[in-house]
Amino acid sequence: MNKSDLIGKMAGDAGITKAQAQAALNSFITSSTQALKKGDKVILVGFGTFSVSKRSARKGRNPQTGKEINIAAKKVVRFKAGADLSTKVK
Repeated sequence: MNKSDLIGKMAGDAGITKAQAQAALNSFITSSTQALKKGDKVILVGFGTFSVSKRSARKGRNPQTGKEINIAAKKVVRFKAGADLSTKVK
């Protein structure tokens, strides 16, 4: 399912227009991004939790040349599925 499929599904389920569903989804994405950028967690009870975690710098290898490279430290977004979502997917 891509973004436009999700917007169509949201519009149909909620009985709203696709434009309204797109505005709601874009608002969720923007709000979630801002919260994660500040270091907050985004918790959707029954669905899951989005959080930011730090990945430390490390050494790696270029697979083409075998040469050792330095991989910089960075922040990554993590998602942990909630119990309800995990149960429904199984």
